[in-house]
Amino acid sequence: MKCDVLTIFPGIFDAYLNESILKRAREKGLLEVRLYNIRDFTSDPHRSVDDHPYGGGAGMVFKPEPIFRAVDFLREDGEPRRIILLSPQGRPFNQSTAEAYARQTQRFVFICGRYEGIDERVKTLVDEEVSIGDYVITGGELAALVIIDAVTRLIPGALGDKRSAEDESFSWGLLDYPHYTRPREFRGLQVPEVLLSGNHKEIWLWRRKQALKKTLRARPDLLEKAGLTDLDRKLLSEIRESPDGDA
Repeated sequence: MKCDVLTIFPGIFDAYLNESILKRAREKGLLEVRLYNIRDFTSDPHRSVDDHPYGGGAGMVFKPEPIFRAVDFLREDGEPRRIILLSPQGRPFNQSTAEAYARQTQRFVFICGRYEGIDERVKTLVDEEVSIGDYVITGGELAALVIIDAVTRLIPGALGDKRSAEDESFSWGLLDYPHYTRPREFRGLQVPEVLLSGNHKEIWLWRRKQALKKTLRARPDLLEKAGLTDLDRKLLSEIRESPDGDA
């Protein structure tokens, strides 16, 4: 994954990109992130990136000129790019989007907005607007990191075990099943016996049922588009019919 990030706070990215999975992915050449300070593309002595909105109103608006100049600069090398504006007005980012991005060969450009909003004319530059959720955060930097993280995990070789990405929540349309490790008993809490049985078929069945149960309780909306099998429907019926939902 290759990314250019346009932001007025490039320092926000340093810690996260230099730890854990993203750090290792960068060291392996699987992830490349270039940070550009939008203030470097201003033309006034104060390096201003915002101004008052036409028509009045609260807050300040991101000016179009420095963003246009930044994008023009990036395009000079002729490399194909997909330009994404991070905005609460964009289409929702989800696991399917992450998987689609992971298959992309184009370089990504993430424009991180701030303030009350961004001049509407900037949208003529972008290929799509993307939102990470139905809420408002201070700027697009965290949204860019969320997307970079989610996509990088899907790149072959980024995780120690490729099954990790395959088994995570949302990868098969459901929330993840419960996980356990040593010790077998902790403060009176036991690891389920099925996980100690060595019977892989029974373990898979237990995990599938637990994933369905967790999804039914926490995110029932996901079940409508999860592509359930006949076995899944049978397991869901058993869960619903059980008095405590622990069938």
